Amino acid sequence: MLEIFKIGFISIRLIDIIDIALISFIFYQLYKIMRGSAAIQIFIGLLAVLGLSFVAQLTGMRALTWLLKLITDIWVIAFIIIFQPEIRRFLMMISKNKILMFLRGEGPEKPVNVSEELANAAFELSQHQHGALIVLVRSNELKNIIETGMLLNAKLSKDLLRNIFFPRSPLHDGAVVVNGDTIVAARCTLPLSNTMEVDGVSLGMRHRAGLGVTEISDAIALIVSEETGGISIAEDGKLTQGLSKESLKKLLNEKLNLQNQTNLRNFFGHLKK
Repeated sequence: MLEIFKIGFISIRLIDIIDIALISFIFYQLYKIMRGSAAIQIFIGLLAVLGLSFVAQLTGMRALTWLLKLITDIWVIAFIIIFQPEIRRFLMMISKNKILMFLRGEGPEKPVNVSEELANAAFELSQHQHGALIVLVRSNELKNIIETGMLLNAKLSKDLLRNIFFPRSPLHDGAVVVNGDTIVAARCTLPLSNTMEVDGVSLGMRHRAGLGVTEISDAIALIVSEETGGISIAEDGKLTQGLSKESLKKLLNEKLNLQNQTNLRNFFGHLKK
């Protein structure tokens, strides 16, 4: 194939650029899937070994190339075993690609109405007096908090939230972290606020934890009381209590839409720079 340019003794062809671009895209997508999990450290180690192996082959270091080949041959099997959940998510992500869905004759996936799903879940949990604590991520990623829980990376839904916070569920203790329309993790541990009461009413551990996370980040915490079934929202270390389903939905719509507008302004601000 036609050579585009040369770097020293290395000739670069168009197919080489396409090859590098595809590999870079695959590794970037894998990195996005594993970001924030313990597997990312192993993934970075694997990239380092592959990079060193490439350099060794390029410079003709035969002994090092042989040794790294032994390691990479073993790592192929280890990679499949260790990263099985991440590989499955990656393949599912590819299968949901809009182009592939169009070729299969499938319509686009219906977007999740985050405010509605959260409000409906909170209302139904409230009706059964099942306690709940849901943290909505905004600009702070809350990686330290997510790592304390169990990673789910599941599509947000009312039914899934109800199952998580069902009293006999092994995941009902702790907080659920939601980022966009994804339930990132469950059973997460949050820092407790020093605030012991609001308007003369003592706060339980769930409300103090909801306040605590909003004191150290810009997250929003949605709290359902197990004792009273009351629905509350915590933001910037302040608690809004006694919300109905409709008032909660309206409040969440305002908060989440405001966040989306802020993200767009920041994005276009970076473009101008």
